Amino acid sequence: MRIFELAVGAGVVAAAWLSVVASLVMPRGLRSSYTRLVHGVVRWPFQFLADRCRTYDAKDRVLAWSAPLAILITLISWLGLFLIGFGLLLAGASGLGFNAAFREAGSSLFTLGFASSARDRLTFLDFCAAASGPVAIALQIGYLPALYTAYSRREAEVTLLQSRAGVPAWGPEILYRHVQVTGLLENLPDLYRGWERWAAEISESHTNYPALIHFRSPQPNRNWLIALLAVMDAAALELALNPVTPNSGAMRIGLRGGFNCLRDIAHMERIAYDPDPDPDSDIQLTYAEFSQGIDMLRYGNYPMKRTPEEAWPHFRGWRVNYEAIAYALAYRIDAVPAPWSGPRRTPGQIVRVRSPRDRQPTKGVPASAGAPADTKTGQNGTSAS
Repeated sequence: MRIFELAVGAGVVAAAWLSVVASLVMPRGLRSSYTRLVHGVVRWPFQFLADRCRTYDAKDRVLAWSAPLAILITLISWLGLFLIGFGLLLAGASGLGFNAAFREAGSSLFTLGFASSARDRLTFLDFCAAASGPVAIALQIGYLPALYTAYSRREAEVTLLQSRAGVPAWGPEILYRHVQVTGLLENLPDLYRGWERWAAEISESHTNYPALIHFRSPQPNRNWLIALLAVMDAAALELALNPVTPNSGAMRIGLRGGFNCLRDIAHMERIAYDPDPDPDSDIQLTYAEFSQGIDMLRYGNYPMKRTPEEAWPHFRGWRVNYEAIAYALAYRIDAVPAPWSGPRRTPGQIVRVRSPRDRQPTKGVPASAGAPADTKTGQNGTSAS
């Protein structure tokens, strides 16, 4: 029996340390099965409640608690594993009863020292337990600032995109808003270059800190995945509608950076995907949905060198590289149900973006005063979202 207690105790302590090191120390995107299990168990009741919410805002408020609580419960569970493991080791090494062994293990693990025995054979185990508790807590304390720094950097870019893409972000809306402002369409390549770098940062941070994947934005209708999908769709639309432009290189590289980011996260989340899809493969987005985006671009006088019928195969050929992963992730994290972002657990909940209207002042304007030279800018009281 004592040999069994020693074996089980050593196994529990070793498994706890492997989980701690894989989650907090190794900078290689490792994720222990234990932390994955804990996060899944913690998320389940929140998801159960969220699926029964009538509005998306209510669902978002419920799900916002799951990822932070999963981190806290993971820390507590690691300490619990150390307590169980060292308690079994002390019981097996000394013949102490379970109550006395766990009391001494807890006293050593939390460096209280009130129950440490004077037996030489237990001193080493007491020292190991006394080191394990503070080290695990210190690693978690050091982990949190890095986690929230990466979260803040991610959300800053998502917030900056709001004026360009609306809330929730949508690819056609990006092109529509840029064509509405004189000279802004030429700035799109800079947007793609910036989001190529952002995608690289997301790939690095969200594979090293997988909890970030489930961290939600401060505002319910903003989401990092939907923002990335919108930028990629905007680039794919531009390449499909206007294939020969001086800026096509920035669009192509931005797209590749985006779907490489999604593939890295899919590998971390164990989402299967085709690494080399056929450009003629079908996608879930329908031609009718594609036409709705094209109609909005036509209304905004966006220049098009190809007809929608000609552009559709090319757009589909780009989107097949990232659509399946984006839809699977959006379903898994229950992202805001924006247009062109796939199904959710609650059918029919699609949050539409509101395009800004060009409204000009009328009160106090002399009759002889002409309209501003640039009526597309919406500088005078435009209502944007």
